[in-house]
Amino acid sequence: MGRKMVLNVNEIDYSLEIEDNEILLDTIREKIGLKGTKYGCGTGECGACTVLIDGAPVNSCIYLAIRAEGKKIITVEGLKNGETLHPLQQSFIDNAAVQCGYCAPGMLMSAKALLDVNPNPTEKEIREGIDGNICRCSGYVKIVKAIDEAAKKMANTDEGSENNR
Repeated sequence: MGRKMVLNVNEIDYSLEIEDNEILLDTIREKIGLKGTKYGCGTGECGACTVLIDGAPVNSCIYLAIRAEGKKIITVEGLKNGETLHPLQQSFIDNAAVQCGYCAPGMLMSAKALLDVNPNPTEKEIREGIDGNICRCSGYVKIVKAIDEAAKKMANTDEGSENNR
């Protein structure tokens, strides 16, 4: 028998029954139905399950859901504004930064966390910002380029700040 609690995911409150040992990834995917956050390794090593909790990137595969009560959780689905993609999402598309796509949600969330605290990162800072995210398909060149171009676009337009929740 779990605990009843409210989790705020992508600015929506969900009243849920959460087991004490339930991981946030399972809650997001199975109880809330948001499938963008991926299960990768189950040990917090690959970053496929990265979500933002109060703005910080967290591996949801090793984070207990009960710890998220009262916090603001953002998943990859929460990046877009209505039907408008976040500049990071659009830049990943424009730069062909996604091959198989499995790592993309986690990469996007780590990149978002980075740009929220450092809107003008160097290439080295971008690479450090996505360090906890593994892409098995690419050499990261297009991913880093996409993040850099999104940062520049966001810095030069009001559109970026509107989508930069």
